[in-house]
Parts: sequence; C-alpha cells; structure tokens
Amino acid sequence: MHKLAIFASGSGSNAQRIMEYFKESPDISVVLVISNSPSAKVLDRAKNFGIPTFVHQPEEMENGGLLQVLKGAQVDFIVLAGYLKKIGSDLIRSYPNGIVNIHPALLPKFGGKGMYGMNVHKAVVEKGEKESGMTIHYVNEYYDQGDIIEQHRCKVLPADKAEDVAARVLELEHRYFAPCIERILKSK
Repeated sequence: MHKLAIFASGSGSNAQRIMEYFKESPDISVVLVISNSPSAKVLDRAKNFGIPTFVHQPEEMENGGLLQVLKGAQVDFIVLAGYLKKIGSDLIRSYPNGIVNIHPALLPKFGGKGMYGMNVHKAVVEKGEKESGMTIHYVNEYYDQGDIIEQHRCKVLPADKAEDVAARVLELEHRYFAPCIERILKSK
C-alpha cells in the first residue's frame, strides 16, 4: 500500500480530484494533507474525506519537524498540488524521486520562482503563445527544474484572457494528474 501526502497552499481542487480518485483504491491511499496556510480551503476538503491535515510552520520545512510528521504517517510519496513554498533539502534527500509537482505551463517555459497560478497564465497570454498546458515533474532543489514525467497541451486562442487559459489548463490537470500518480506508483 502506497501512502500519499498532498501538499497544497490554497483551494485544493487538484487535491480533491486526487482524494476522489484514490478513495476506493486498494493500493494507494491519501493519508495526510499538509498546508503552509491555516486558512487554506484544501484543509476543509481533506476533512470532508476524513483525511488528517497538518499546517506546518516555515521552520519545520528545514528543521526536520515536517519530515517527522511524514514518517509518523508512513508517507512514501509526496504530491505537490498547488503548494507555493520551496521544498526543503531534507525532504528531497529523504524522498528521492518520491515528490512530484504539477505546474500550469509547458516547462521549461514559464517556470521558476514567482511563476505560479495566474502569473503563469498572464505571462503565456502576454507572450502570444499558441499553446499552453500542464507539466507533471519530479521535484528537486530548484523551482520547476526536476525531470519531466508528462505534459498535456491545450490551445491558446488569440482572444483568450489569462482566465480562459487557466480554465483549460485546470481541466487538463484534473483529468491527468491522478492517473499519472497511479502509473508512477504502480511502476515502483
């Protein structure tokens, strides 16, 4: 049985899709939802599924506190689903190829510090891109630079606003993220 922790900072729509997807799975279970924000809506979503939550303090990312929480819950895989903080080096060392992130653009374009959420979609529209999409990648010590696992694309139309692109990309995220996680874990 693989035990997942989902890290999220905000509303948690991707986290909800993942919790729904694995709710009845005999092989994969979401055992913990972690946030850096006590007011994140993802915490309520997790409670609706009966999944324990933990809100961490900034120092716990590097001082071993968060790692202890994960080990206590026997987490063997971490999913970043709209988590807006950098992952600490102790977690990266403790979970080699065991942390994945979803990014709302086709990396390596539109990645890096500060490139999240609507910032990404606005940049895509401002640059006049013809397509956008989402990237699922492993997490390393650099923002959005881990090995790419898979990407899915959508068109960007000339009249699109950032919100239009965001809606199309979110649809891709909801469709492909959980099945990708399942494929990764079944290959381990």
